[in-house]
Amino acid sequence: MRFSFGNLLRQARAGHTGWGPQWRDAEPKAAYDVVIIGAGGHGLATAYYLAAEHGICNIAVLEKSWLGGGNTGRNTTIIRSNYLCEESEALYEHAMKLWETLSDTLNYNVMYSPRGVLMLAHNEHDIRSLKRHIHANRLAGIDNEWLTAAQAQAFCPILNIDADLRYPVLGAALQHRGGVARHDAVAWGYARAASELGVDIIQNCEVTAIRRGTDGAVEAVETSRGRIAAKKIGVVAAGHTSVVMAMAGLRMPLESFPLQALVSEPVKPVMPCVVMSNAIHAYMSQSDKGELVIGAGTDAYVSYAQAGGLHIATHTLEAICELFPVTRRLKMLRNWGGIVDVTPDRSPIIGLTPVPGLFVNCGWGTGGFKATPGSGHVFAATLAHGVPHPIAAPFTLDRFRTGRLIDEAAAAAVSH
Repeated sequence: MRFSFGNLLRQARAGHTGWGPQWRDAEPKAAYDVVIIGAGGHGLATAYYLAAEHGICNIAVLEKSWLGGGNTGRNTTIIRSNYLCEESEALYEHAMKLWETLSDTLNYNVMYSPRGVLMLAHNEHDIRSLKRHIHANRLAGIDNEWLTAAQAQAFCPILNIDADLRYPVLGAALQHRGGVARHDAVAWGYARAASELGVDIIQNCEVTAIRRGTDGAVEAVETSRGRIAAKKIGVVAAGHTSVVMAMAGLRMPLESFPLQALVSEPVKPVMPCVVMSNAIHAYMSQSDKGELVIGAGTDAYVSYAQAGGLHIATHTLEAICELFPVTRRLKMLRNWGGIVDVTPDRSPIIGLTPVPGLFVNCGWGTGGFKATPGSGHVFAATLAHGVPHPIAAPFTLDRFRTGRLIDEAAAAAVSH
């Protein structure tokens, strides 16, 4: 086959490429014990842990396009666990501990790099909020520490701490164990490991309907490749969960928003860590290829478009150029938009639904990638046993009826 990027991409979508792992791109069987809708990081992680830890291998992971082609391939790869609410601390710290050994677990290099996550304070409110986070994290056994502006610059030398900035840097919180990983490598690693355990990964297989029996329980999915019977169905379709769940007659407390990010042209290493600014919704790290990876906030309107308002990216770049003057002459290589499902309290939904046999993992907003291994691990246990994993238990769908919300957006002023 003639070498070209198009050929490589087609091979990658089929799971046969020299630069990614090879997984078994299966043909659908008539019936499975578990069908997982969505072959992103969370769906593949769920399938892997179901097979590896619960002995359930008769699983199909259905993907309407290609493996990892949704939000998994459209994120800024940040990993951290320095959340404020106790429920979130437990979930993201669980994920962090899995990240630390994930390459060994999967026998595949996911390029996890604990280079540190630096969160900037620009005003007195930021200082108090971040110090509150630090104290709460330490009480939970999670590493986090306060740095002065000078110490923050020493940790990230290209950071501008001049006093006359529009958003002057007054200090920062640092989680040393935070960092980044390669998003598509995570999907490939879980896909290969799950496939080796007998899981069927079925690409180009769009779910068009969820069928329920006379008792109301799920019994099958209709797909573009035929009907597939299933005893249990797990929906992990980031950005389009509401659409899929509507097929089973459920209305979800979700809104979908575009979330933008971009990368610069490749440069030599200049960025030793991840720097985040909640106040101005701008954050930056550097990939192993040399690109500066820059993330922005969500748009203010609901949409399924994988692009966002120009003013959002413009505002972010203005802030980045002020915080990091060395970036001002760089050219943008590409930008994109992912679609994030957002709940009223900006925390995920993990667990059972009113439909017997139907489970859901959604609503991660901007926190999905960093939670990938932890999310898959607790969701797999929930699917296997039919009751929520203890870490997942607070994130029930029923909390919106009882009012036991986990409001990370109000706690942190931003949900990244």
